[in-house]
Amino acid sequence: MNRILVLITLSENGIDIIKSNPELPKKEMEYVNQWKQQNILESFFISVSKKDAVLIFQNIDEIKTKELIEILPYFPHMEKIEYHNLNKQF
Repeated sequence: MNRILVLITLSENGIDIIKSNPELPKKEMEYVNQWKQQNILESFFISVSKKDAVLIFQNIDEIKTKELIEILPYFPHMEKIEYHNLNKQF
């Protein structure tokens, strides 16, 4: 079963902007919850520092995954985004 692992790191400036705007996290989580309900987001992790996130997508390809990440409210504040195609073994 194929998966797309997405590793995201927010910029320092972006973290400050997000913290100062309480609506941004709410809007971000609306997307995450919607993807979970659509069964395209298998897992979602946030680091303790809240600077990094790991998302594991399923049932979509890398092109669609990139399109989804780019619509997130946090996208302009992302410093680094890595995409990894994986084969789930168990």
